[in-house]
Amino acid sequence: MNHLPYIIEHFEPLSQNYDVLLCDVWGVIHNGVAAFAPACDALLRFRERGGTAILITNAPRPGASVARILDRLAVPRQAYDAITSSGDTTRGIVESRRGQRVFHLGPERDLPIFAGLDVTFAPLETAEYVVCSGLFDDTVETPETYRDMLAAMRARSLFMVCANPDIVVERGDTLVYCAGALADAYVALGGEVLYCGKPHAPIYQAALSAAATARGGAEVPLKRVLAIGDSVRTDLKGAAAFGIDSVFVTSGIHAEEYGGRHTPDIEALDGIFAAGGVTPIAVTRGLTW
Repeated sequence: MNHLPYIIEHFEPLSQNYDVLLCDVWGVIHNGVAAFAPACDALLRFRERGGTAILITNAPRPGASVARILDRLAVPRQAYDAITSSGDTTRGIVESRRGQRVFHLGPERDLPIFAGLDVTFAPLETAEYVVCSGLFDDTVETPETYRDMLAAMRARSLFMVCANPDIVVERGDTLVYCAGALADAYVALGGEVLYCGKPHAPIYQAALSAAATARGGAEVPLKRVLAIGDSVRTDLKGAAAFGIDSVFVTSGIHAEEYGGRHTPDIEALDGIFAAGGVTPIAVTRGLTW
């Protein structure tokens, strides 16, 4: 079993060991309803000291759209240098398949992912591949709702692009299903899926490229890069696979699995990390300077 990392109340002492932060968005700096002021303050202070903060998100929309959402949630633009989203990665895949008919599985709010691209939409019966950005209505539906649709896709051997590998995400105090839940169900049926966000390498490569640009072209050694997130499956596993340290935030999607947001059970945390095969260098209840 992995040894439990230490729990920190303040990020400032640890931050001195790093030049670049790859910070998750939903669950770390906001909960879908409001920004977490201490987390925004921590990012601001890290940048004021010369650090570079890249927001790395599985949001299935372009980074510019994510920035506008953050504006509405009162996340200050000064808190980050750039945004790298799985939506941007998805756009690159769609661009490479120009001329092919696509079925969009997801809500209308995710349509900006296709903005400016030469895309021909088609119903499932005639589409040549699928872009899954989420459930049509994540307020009432579950992956089980899509059993027949996924079976029909598998019968046609349709290739799926998963624009958001998250399985669930917080919306206020509620957990809602994301595209990753449908993609995993499709894989279980034998379907072929390309996951565009964390924990897969392309989004990390894009994030580090953005960090180098923000730093005037200077690349940063991986040992000076730190990932911060609330998901073992995406944030911690992605960071470990890419060779960078991570900090786990307990206030996010796993909170109830280890006793609650503010009083995490140490043994339960240790079990979660051991099951995931990852060990963050530290655990915190919330990102606070």
